[in-house]
Parts: sequence; C-alpha cells; structure tokens
Amino acid sequence: MVDGLHGRHRWRWALIMSTVAVLLTASAVTVVRALTEGGPERTVTATGGTPAPSATPSPSPSGPPPGANLTGPLNLLLVGVDTRVSVPGWKPHADAVLLLHVPPGLDRAYLFALPRDLLVDIPAFPAAGYRGGRTKLTHAMSYGSRVPDAPKRPDTAQGYELLRATVAGYTGLRIDAGAVITFGGFDRLVDTLGGVDLRIDQRVVSQHRRPDGRHRELRPGGGGYLGPQMVYEPGVRHLNGWQALDYARQRYLSGGAYSRQRHQQQLLKALATKILDEGLARDPDRVEQVVAALGDTLIHVGGPRIVDIAYALGGLDPERLVLVGLPGASVGRGSGYRGEQLTRVGRGFLTELRAGRVEAYLAAHPELRLAS
Repeated sequence: MVDGLHGRHRWRWALIMSTVAVLLTASAVTVVRALTEGGPERTVTATGGTPAPSATPSPSPSGPPPGANLTGPLNLLLVGVDTRVSVPGWKPHADAVLLLHVPPGLDRAYLFALPRDLLVDIPAFPAAGYRGGRTKLTHAMSYGSRVPDAPKRPDTAQGYELLRATVAGYTGLRIDAGAVITFGGFDRLVDTLGGVDLRIDQRVVSQHRRPDGRHRELRPGGGGYLGPQMVYEPGVRHLNGWQALDYARQRYLSGGAYSRQRHQQQLLKALATKILDEGLARDPDRVEQVVAALGDTLIHVGGPRIVDIAYALGGLDPERLVLVGLPGASVGRGSGYRGEQLTRVGRGFLTELRAGRVEAYLAAHPELRLAS
C-alpha cells in the first residue's frame, strides 16, 4: 500500500507520475529534481515561447505541502512528437496523444490515447496563420507550430497550444497542464534507466529498424524500406532505448494504430514499475542522470507547477493507474481513407468521464480496460 502521508512514497510516486507522463507529462524527472535539490524547472507559458529557468524552492516542512490546493479533477495532455529535424521544412507531428485524467479526490488515474488520425475540428489559430479546418488530430501540432516570419524554425510549444485547444474541444475536458517529448528524448530516457522489461502481447515486425538497431534504408523512389527487420516476439522481453521506442511506434500489425496505442500505454506503465523496483527516487545521482538524458527534448507547458501536481498525487496507489483503450473505426476506405473516429462506446467513455461516472462505465464495458 502507498501511504500519502509518508514523504518517501510521495517522492516515489512523483517520479512515477513523471515517467507515466514521459511521453510526456515527462514531468517525472524534473519533479524529482525540484523535490530533491530545489533545482531549476524549465517551463513554457501557455502562449508558447522559449523555455526559461525558474527557481523552485524546496518545500518547507512548516508550511502546507505544494499542491495542497489541487483537489481535482486534473487532466494532463501528454504528447510524443515526431520532429524529423533532418527533413527540410518538416513540421512537428503529434505521433502519440495521451491524456491522464485524475478525478476529484486524486485517489486514482486513467491513462488513454486518442488516435493520431482521429478526424477532429481544429480551430483557427492566428499565431500560426492557420484558418481552421476538419482534418487529422496529428496535424494540429504541425499547423500550430508554424512561425510565419521564420517558416524553417517551427515552434513546438506553440504547436502544442493548438493541439491542446483541439483536444479540449473534442473531449470536452479542461486541460490543466501538459508536456511534449521527442523520440530522441524518450530513447535516452529508457537507456538511462537501464532498459525496461515489457510483456509483448503479439509478434511485431519493425518497419524502421534492423536487428542491430540501424535504421533501414528507404526504398529507391519511396514505397517502403529495404533490409532485414527487427522482430519482437511475444513474451516478457528486456528492451533498450531504441528497441522500446521502435516497438511502441509500430502500427502495421494486427489491430493497427489501436494496437500501437495499447503498446505505448503498456510501455509507460512498465517504466513506472521499473522505477518502483529500483527505488530510483532514492538515488539522487541516478535521478540527475535521467534529467541530463532528457535535456531540451522535453517541454513542460502551462498550468500548475510540476512539483504541485506531483505532491497532489502523492497519495495515489500506482495500482490505481488504469490503462484504457478507446475503440475506433476508419472513416472512408482505400484511397478514400480520411482518418479515424471513435465508436459509440469510445465516445461514451469520454461522456461518462466528464460526468464523473467512469468507474460504472468501465464496469459495464470491461473490454476497455487494458492489461499492463
């Protein structure tokens, strides 16, 4: 059992939450740094901009704990971004879009993903010169990151703001805070932790990597890749950084993009389990390695301070982190494919989440709960 009154459990859960927020609240690492040494926390304001250092004092034992005024609900938007910085003119795309919902009372949490190809209404965004339209969710990040006066220098934090507005409009949820992390940052995070043990639930053949980790070559003229492929066989496997990232990115498999969403959520929980098993939060040197590994590949965006969120969730039992898979279906077929839409059951989950009746809904639809 996790006792929220004991500081060591608070510290452990703060790190877990930052890792569960890896793809993106990615706060975990920075949270622990703030808690253990009062170090700087890189933050971006709600309107975007360049990360700037701000001092976060160590919590005073004589005063109220950080986050004492946070009672929930809390909604954290976690975004994994494909930047492809080597491709001229490429704009950041939201390759993984996850939401962490914590109901009032802060005694449980629900982690679920929205399909990157979900058809949504993206609002107009004057800062990027975008007029608005109905298209795939992943494009909200790229459209929002455009800088009219500097088209070759996209602003990821600005792109997040349009994605946040789009997700809030679709789900009806207020987004309290969020984080963005690039593929390179996630890769380094896993390696810094010494890899991760993951239960692979189906045979996965990589489209992007060879067995030795090298990237496969593009087929001349496009249309796929060449060379041997890395294969992930079912069972409990120990994955290093590039393997974990590669496995979580694959979408050409049974279940398609929905299987990929499940694998990403399972990977996040596996990372949280590893942190618990190693007692990482009690080792300041290892924590510092994690912070250094992420560097500028993560951005914490707006909302309550990370340290406040971490303390507010200090009494949460990790076993009460529920992975939820939202079912969807294609819109259009073949060359007429337009994107994805959630099924009635998937949309119903969002409705009941807003109404505070999510546990009853999951009891009526147990198929939505994902195995860890």
